[in-house]
Amino acid sequence: MKITDIQLTQDSDFAIASARVSFEQSDHPGKDVYIKTPVEYARGFDANPDAFLVGCLLPALHLGEKRIFLEGAVCPFLKEGVHVAMHILSHWTQGRYVPIPVESRVRKHQDPPAQHGAGAGMVMSGGMDSLAALRQNRLHYPDTHPAYVRDSFFLHGFDIGGVVERGAKFHVFDRAMTAVSRITQDAGTSLVPVYTNIRHLCDDRALWLDSFFGAVLAAMAHGFSSRINLMFIASSYDIPHLHPCGSHPLLDPEYSSYGMRIRHRDYELSRLEKIRIVSQWDTAFQNFRVCLANVPDQLNCGKCEKCVRTMTELTALGLLHKTRAFEADEITPADISRFDITIRVRPPFYRPLIPLLKEQGRDDLARTIASLLQKADS
Repeated sequence: MKITDIQLTQDSDFAIASARVSFEQSDHPGKDVYIKTPVEYARGFDANPDAFLVGCLLPALHLGEKRIFLEGAVCPFLKEGVHVAMHILSHWTQGRYVPIPVESRVRKHQDPPAQHGAGAGMVMSGGMDSLAALRQNRLHYPDTHPAYVRDSFFLHGFDIGGVVERGAKFHVFDRAMTAVSRITQDAGTSLVPVYTNIRHLCDDRALWLDSFFGAVLAAMAHGFSSRINLMFIASSYDIPHLHPCGSHPLLDPEYSSYGMRIRHRDYELSRLEKIRIVSQWDTAFQNFRVCLANVPDQLNCGKCEKCVRTMTELTALGLLHKTRAFEADEITPADISRFDITIRVRPPFYRPLIPLLKEQGRDDLARTIASLLQKADS
């Protein structure tokens, strides 16, 4: 893989960091990739070679490239981390992903903190993980501390606009921005919209979920390394249920440079503990966004597996009727039965709900989940 023509340009609407990616061993088509943000949010945004190294790493490994050649100088601290990350990924894939050399110059100097990014940022999706992370930040850090989050970053090209065949859905992104901005305003943090097509380098679902999506978040962070020097990424799973995943506490920190620390946080908290934290913050609890269906007329469709699972979790905690984030305030066994909850990442979310649902008098839901999980237990 060759990553060339790294540049920062600006039009009337956006500041755009871009690069040309071409493949040497694979016949996969080359692509101009970008990370961009509206000009009014572009303070501290730049075309950082570190961003494109991290963002393009997984497609290179997945498609069998023999090297990454990158124009521009990268941080040697990051270069070491990428080497470690490749070995983690090689272990996870039983050797299918083969570590490859990164051919690039290294930066010889690091700007002092006064000239470099000196603030903290957080990836913000509007879901329970990121909202709990932001709430924990507000509870644990005084506003005078450098790790007190000042900027939240909301990424188009992640779930919204991430799959080419589903369309860009900019109107869905704008609607989600409106809802999430209510939360970030209440928390006293700015909400920065960012757009990227890095995921489109290789739109393989297994690659994205198992290996890739944390690297795209880290790439976005490096684009703002003259604005922030710490990016929090909320955990997807807790410690007992960690498994090879695109965002992982072993993997994400290895995408750090000396000047941009990536921290994977809150993996000591279960999903239900995170929901309890968010439920105690009313603005967030009324405006959260968990839906991956990205339907045109609702923030949360209430019908996809992620919505149904969250509604079931809220029911188990006696909280569903207290939020306006879903139009419905009732979940039925038929809603749950429409989905296969036995695939590898779902049972840990559903199994703890059984005793809680019984306590809520919802034996019907508890029996349904127990019956469906028998397949996973057998």
